[in-house]
Amino acid sequence: MNSIKDPRQLLRRMFDAAVASAQPAQCIPLHLPAEPAGRLVVIGAGKASAEMARAVEAYWPGELSGLVVTRYGYAVPCERIEIVEAAHPVPDAAGLAAAARMLSVVEGLSADDLVLCLISGGGSALLPLPAEGLSLEDKQQVNRELLRCGATIGEMNCVRRHLSAIKGGRLAAACHPARVVNLLISDVPGDDPINIASGPTVPDPTTCADALAIVRRYGLDLPPAVLDLLESGRGESVKPGDPRLARVQTHMIAAPQLALEAAAAVAWEAGLAAHILGDAIEGEARDVGKVMAGIALQVADRGQPFTPPCVLLSGGETTVTVRGRGRGGRNVEFLLALGVALDGHPAIHALAADTDGVDGQEEIAGAFLSPDSLARGWAQGLRPREALADNDGHGFFGALGDAVVTGPTLTNVNDFRAILITHETAGRHNN
Repeated sequence: MNSIKDPRQLLRRMFDAAVASAQPAQCIPLHLPAEPAGRLVVIGAGKASAEMARAVEAYWPGELSGLVVTRYGYAVPCERIEIVEAAHPVPDAAGLAAAARMLSVVEGLSADDLVLCLISGGGSALLPLPAEGLSLEDKQQVNRELLRCGATIGEMNCVRRHLSAIKGGRLAAACHPARVVNLLISDVPGDDPINIASGPTVPDPTTCADALAIVRRYGLDLPPAVLDLLESGRGESVKPGDPRLARVQTHMIAAPQLALEAAAAVAWEAGLAAHILGDAIEGEARDVGKVMAGIALQVADRGQPFTPPCVLLSGGETTVTVRGRGRGGRNVEFLLALGVALDGHPAIHALAADTDGVDGQEEIAGAFLSPDSLARGWAQGLRPREALADNDGHGFFGALGDAVVTGPTLTNVNDFRAILITHETAGRHNN
């Protein structure tokens, strides 16, 4: 099997196929609505929103205007839709100004008008319009606390929705009475629209009490104004059944499962069996790494439940509770935990990376793991277990030259993990 001779290249081809499957130019044309009697206004937020806007401009037959906000470095040229860049994952003043302008863009629309909303992962930080009584600094502190505490993406977004003047259905309510069509690229486990960019244009069934329970569960150190807003209930979001959201339609145009299927197709074309273990896997990245190592070892050493050669694919969004001095990054933390547990197994290679090209706060998508990764690390004076304890996966794989760097991918369907098992080793760990 010639493709197995270069496991790294094969893994990278699978990752690239996953990213390509979620490119807006492929997804947007299939989901564009019919032209309205009135105006078309395009709004959006997320790491893929600028590329989504460019695809709309390319395929929309009539007039349009609009505003979308994306991450710094993710803008693309558009002629009629204004593209604004802002900070992610900790919001900044540019995102604050863009969110305020977005509300003004949809103000005063009629029932004949159509708002096309382009939402992808990252939109929560890119639309940081604080609820009344809160400041941008308050929102920044909340985001830092949420990013460090190990909360799931659903928990993080529940808190964000109840501290916002634009999320949790509020942006859709501002569009009323115009019709709203949401085109979403999912980056969240389960593909729930309310958790994609904290659901600015869909109803929110969660409450301030739910958000407050999350704050207390993780012992978050939040400003007094934030706690007061949640405790008073003043941060309540727009609920299902609200008449202002009666004309909202939502379409999921790309999602983690579709990306994993695209990667699986590359494996099958190379003569490898591909097994998708799940598109919505959550939990601490290091714990998921240990579990995946156990499965991979069972395949490699026992031929169960799958026979090598094969590839194990998974997606979702793990978390990192940062306790050390490292830079975090859930994909490299997963990969380092996997490598420690595999202990240099000769038949197992892996790639873990974020499909948006950014793992944590680093301009690095993820990394490769080879059977000799730990040995090469030791030869450089690195200590893998200490690096893991210090949340320094980026430092470890960067020193080895094994980082996966893509630059802005202009899309985002969350984490991609591929574990390649090249052959069966007939009970290597039986001694």
